[in-house]
Amino acid sequence: MSLAELTRIDVRPLSVFTGAEIHGVDLRQKLDDATIDEIRQALHRWKVVFFRDQHINHAQHLAFAQRFGQPTAAHPYDAHPPEGFPQIRTISSKSTTGRRGDRWHTDVTGVVNPPAASILRAGVVPPYGGDTVFTNLVVAYEQLSEPVKRLVDGLTARHQFGGGTSDYDNESIYASKVRANPNVTDHPVVRVHPETGERLLFVNPAFTRRINDVSEEESQHILALLFAEITRPEYTVRFRWAPGSIAFWDNRATAHQGPGDFHFLPVERVLYRITLEGDVPVGVDGRPSRLVKGQPFEALRAA
Repeated sequence: MSLAELTRIDVRPLSVFTGAEIHGVDLRQKLDDATIDEIRQALHRWKVVFFRDQHINHAQHLAFAQRFGQPTAAHPYDAHPPEGFPQIRTISSKSTTGRRGDRWHTDVTGVVNPPAASILRAGVVPPYGGDTVFTNLVVAYEQLSEPVKRLVDGLTARHQFGGGTSDYDNESIYASKVRANPNVTDHPVVRVHPETGERLLFVNPAFTRRINDVSEEESQHILALLFAEITRPEYTVRFRWAPGSIAFWDNRATAHQGPGDFHFLPVERVLYRITLEGDVPVGVDGRPSRLVKGQPFEALRAA
């Protein structure tokens, strides 16, 4: 049997380190286990994979996500799920919360078990603008010098939604929910991927507040160094949305940035996201993340 016969999908890399398009599958259909395994392998290799021309509905989106894990509720604070689908978060360029995506972030790292993956589907997209950029946190760690690796291997950092930060010092419903129930966790700065064993930099500008056990000045310098490293252009891929587009990323091994052009898009951009329940991160020394406030972000169980 030839390699072509053994391979069920067509994987087309989009950059040296990050991102690949997957062709040769129809997500309206139930995929066999071997095809699901190949998609998972591509995700591990490229950290984010993209599908084009997949005009699926909410139920098909959910069915596809369930092949890879257990979907969570739409979001700890901000959801706007479509009726009948509490697992799906509606993300609109016109919403106040949507504009927070213009900062680099890994989804929901304020909780003790951030999502393992996210699957984002195009609803309504403009003819231009509104792109999303992804970066590879494994490569960002690998390219550090050995002395810096030794430094960050032993550090933890505080991640949080609330806790008195100015980001939520306003009168929006979202902000009031965060203030009422902040999620705060100390995560290892270097996380070991639970499936591949790779080490990666687990920090992001949106949710990582400070490095623990160092002075505030030292924390600022260390984070500035790490944030600059994870956002180096050579580690990234830029995805242009189109009708039928889907982005599926490993939330443990990537950060991403939504567009800063929300205010200028010619039409509203509407996307739908499902996140999959994640595990508690573990550092190089084997120690897990420590919950400070809040609760785990668990799969949405059937009533």
